Amino acid sequence: MAGVHIIALVCALITISVIVELTRRRYIHERFALIWLVVAVIIGFFAVFPEVFNSLAHWIGVKNPPDLLTVVAVLFLLLVCVRLSWEIGRLQQRTEVLAEEIALLRKSLEDVETPTQ
Repeated sequence: MAGVHIIALVCALITISVIVELTRRRYIHERFALIWLVVAVIIGFFAVFPEVFNSLAHWIGVKNPPDLLTVVAVLFLLLVCVRLSWEIGRLQQRTEVLAEEIALLRKSLEDVETPTQ
């Protein structure tokens, strides 16, 4: 096993342990933790069996396997950014609705507390 494969395996194991701990402490939601755990397991698998990744790259038609790794990593990070942008937009809409509801409740409370003369 080459040095880069050992580094990838160690990074995958560290990622798994960090994600499990963050999930245990409820700092990260389970659905996001599952995605990162799957990624870490895949990286660990390819670190232990690099010939599988090389065969996959050549089967797809990529001459240099690290190029495939770079493209897959960039596409994955792009998907993560799109997903997080979608979540931010959804949460922003919910926050606006909640702020409007709080303003209406405050107004109603002020109307009840202020006696009309």
